[in-house]
Amino acid sequence: MRTFLLHLRNALIFFFVSTVLMTIALRWVPVYMTPLMIIRCVEHLAEGDLPRMHHQWVPLTEISRHAPQAVMASEDNLFLQHNGFDFEQISNAIAEERRTGRRRGASTISQQTAKNVFLWNGGGWVRKGFEVYFTFLIEHIWGKQRIMEVYLNSIETGDGIYGVEAVARINFGKPASKLTAGESALIAATLPSPLKRDSANPTKYLNKRRRQIVDLMGKIETFPMPEAAE
Repeated sequence: MRTFLLHLRNALIFFFVSTVLMTIALRWVPVYMTPLMIIRCVEHLAEGDLPRMHHQWVPLTEISRHAPQAVMASEDNLFLQHNGFDFEQISNAIAEERRTGRRRGASTISQQTAKNVFLWNGGGWVRKGFEVYFTFLIEHIWGKQRIMEVYLNSIETGDGIYGVEAVARINFGKPASKLTAGESALIAATLPSPLKRDSANPTKYLNKRRRQIVDLMGKIETFPMPEAAE
């Protein structure tokens, strides 16, 4: 028993030290690959297709100021105010599931970023526990600008498309720095289901959602872009 506890202690120490060091490194190192990208490539191979992965990392200074505003309006209105968790939304989601039996997401941009970079898709208490841990780390080590930068570069924005730079070039024929408020809102509108919703060919619902997001973009707190951004 004593030997087991010793090994357990050493394993926990290694886990905490290694994850903290990795999070510190990723405060500056671009995230070129995520677990989801690898999983999608494996899924393509399993379906008999060639892997598809369009991804180009760009710093936040080369992303339109409308993009952070759009994803906040669509995904996380209180991103700049909370410490990684929106407990009111979590409570509302739990109450709604109990009332209707339908589960809806209540993850913040910080939680989604932690999951995208460090974890895998799917539910379960184990993954959610790790998500809470990594969310705490990036909130305290990265800060809001870095979290947003990584989020905008790592989100799935289409079939084999990741990040706003790739989707801007493929679907709108321009770099992410040139995205308009409407285009940014349209990309944000696809995020709940990027494999089913196409910003290049928006449905009536997507256009309606785009207008709602654009309207909300002007009502929430403005995201503080780096000085070099236009």
